[in-house]
Amino acid sequence: MINDLDNTLEILLRHAAPDLVSQVAISFAPPDNSFPPASVRLPAIDLFLYDVRENRELRSNERVSDRAKDGTVVLLPAPVRVDCSYLITAWPSPGDNAVKDEHRMISEVMAALLRYPVLPRPLLQGALADQATPLPIAALQAGVLQSMGEFWQALGGKPKVALHYTATIAVQAGLGAEEGQAIADTLFRLGLVNTA
Repeated sequence: MINDLDNTLEILLRHAAPDLVSQVAISFAPPDNSFPPASVRLPAIDLFLYDVRENRELRSNERVSDRAKDGTVVLLPAPVRVDCSYLITAWPSPGDNAVKDEHRMISEVMAALLRYPVLPRPLLQGALADQATPLPIAALQAGVLQSMGEFWQALGGKPKVALHYTATIAVQAGLGAEEGQAIADTLFRLGLVNTA
């Protein structure tokens, strides 16, 4: 499912910022001191997934009914809502304008992502396309990283400007219980009662 989210975000960027994305590579590799990996040519946009955790504010105990093709109804526990947090960085080609290019690239990515408060349904890939609930995003909000300096030090890299981007997906964690056939038709009979 996380791979489906990666694919969705790549397609979203290709859709929302086609001029930029046609000129850069998109990577999901750690932005460490060995970036870019051999498979990525600069310039590049990197979406590094650094945290996956349950969104407890969206937790629900309400069961969801799912109707199978044969008419059987299955009660499922509410899906677990999971926040997937990305650190997005821009990696320009080396040169005299590298810093300006980095700022231009990250600005275009920021503008593209801020257009969507939820991931657009037509762009959802794989298992995400079947989710009944909208997939909200939180862009530019502080993630779970407490200290960016410590983060960059742990990766052995130099600090870079970065966007925090969190997409919330729904993960079906429990098994359902079959409840039987759904009611398809109801018949009512009305009549007059003779009380004499």
